[in-house]
Amino acid sequence: MRHILAIAADEWRFWIRSRLALAGLLVMAVLLVVTSFVTAARVSHERDVRLEHQQAAEERFLVQPDRHPHRMVHYGHYVHRIPGPLAILDPGVDRVTGQSIFLEGHRQNSAMFAEARGGASLGRLADLTPALVYQLFAPLLLIVLGHSLIVRERESATLAPLLAQGLSPGVLIAGKAAALGSVILVMLLPICGLSAFAAAQGEALLSGLVVTGTYALYLGLWGAAALLVSALVNQRGMALGILFAVWLLAAIIMPRAAVNIAGMVEPVPGKIETDLALAIDMRDVGDGHNAGASAYDTLRANLLSEHNAERIEDLPVNFRGMVALYSEERLTRLLNEYAEAQMAREQAQAQVIGSFGWASPLIAASSASRILSGTDLGTHHRFLREAETIRYEFVQGLNRAHAHDLSYTDDINRNRDVEVFDRARISAGNWQVLDRFRFHPAPAGERLLQATPFLVMLALWFAGLVAALAYAAGRLRP
Repeated sequence: MRHILAIAADEWRFWIRSRLALAGLLVMAVLLVVTSFVTAARVSHERDVRLEHQQAAEERFLVQPDRHPHRMVHYGHYVHRIPGPLAILDPGVDRVTGQSIFLEGHRQNSAMFAEARGGASLGRLADLTPALVYQLFAPLLLIVLGHSLIVRERESATLAPLLAQGLSPGVLIAGKAAALGSVILVMLLPICGLSAFAAAQGEALLSGLVVTGTYALYLGLWGAAALLVSALVNQRGMALGILFAVWLLAAIIMPRAAVNIAGMVEPVPGKIETDLALAIDMRDVGDGHNAGASAYDTLRANLLSEHNAERIEDLPVNFRGMVALYSEERLTRLLNEYAEAQMAREQAQAQVIGSFGWASPLIAASSASRILSGTDLGTHHRFLREAETIRYEFVQGLNRAHAHDLSYTDDINRNRDVEVFDRARISAGNWQVLDRFRFHPAPAGERLLQATPFLVMLALWFAGLVAALAYAAGRLRP
């Protein structure tokens, strides 16, 4: 251990004396600290703003005066996706998927208000997050520092004396690895700070620990790769060129290729095509506005038979409200079929991209990071499903009030005079059918389970590189 620490300390002295290495360390430190601070401030502000908007939307809905229930169905309600605490590390899909949905009857609206304006004003700098710095730029620093760890000793003709004095190749490589590992530990300090801040905001400690471990593993395998190449080649320029080519392939080319291949393997129909197909199917279902349509003949006959009545005016329930209930149920079933099919196709694309984690550790690390931070595509789909549950429950709650609290006669004659118009309203107390909505990421244990395949990929990448490094150590020659 004494020899390992001495080698690590000597490497640190070399880095401090080297202006390039020292400059790289300082630039990376500043980049990590600044992006961590800026992203944490921005996401925290977004969280407060969306929470404020959510509360305001609920208050506006609940304070509405007495109205016709179907007017409240179309008055609608907004729900907002509140970013989880770990979004300060990895905002994930938040900037591109939209964060708010307008809920109303007969429709499933898309999420909107993606942060396009901020991205346009700041360019690609708007996407610079701590997660991206760790995934893209931190490996470059490890390459700069690690490419010469062994080959420099060979070029300066100090490797042979070291080995001749009885220093084993394994101890030499362990000392170099300890030096590079200490750099990784220093680089992980910002993510530890972000995880602690997220824990103070309510995030589970498990999530913060695992996401920190994920990046430690990711940076560790890049360090092992740098050390391995340095042990195998004879020139620093060659080692640097090989490592940079590997970084270019794994961090730039492979992720883009994965996206393109996923689009070909699992094509997703465009919005216009999907909307046209949905509009055709919706014509057969109806939206409940025309209670005299033939689509509701069976419902009319069943209600008359059930209540032993001859006319719909004699029914103990408002037929128009029953039509609204019936049509919304059928329409929601159809809308959910389309929505689930769309989400299944998107998830299939994500799975194809994720499978490329076997070819690029960046894909595995970024996928695990988004899942553990609660900012992945699956979390967005969960938001859509929870929003739809709220939409359906409050719309059907208003439709039930329409059916049971408002007479059919007053309903069809509500525009005849002021007196009937007033009777065609229901109490504002019925607006309490709206449930309070607060979106939260999945529990930490569930996120960990979902991220496990990508963590396994990273672990196998790391184990394979360490095994190759051990083999290289046994064959190390001056």
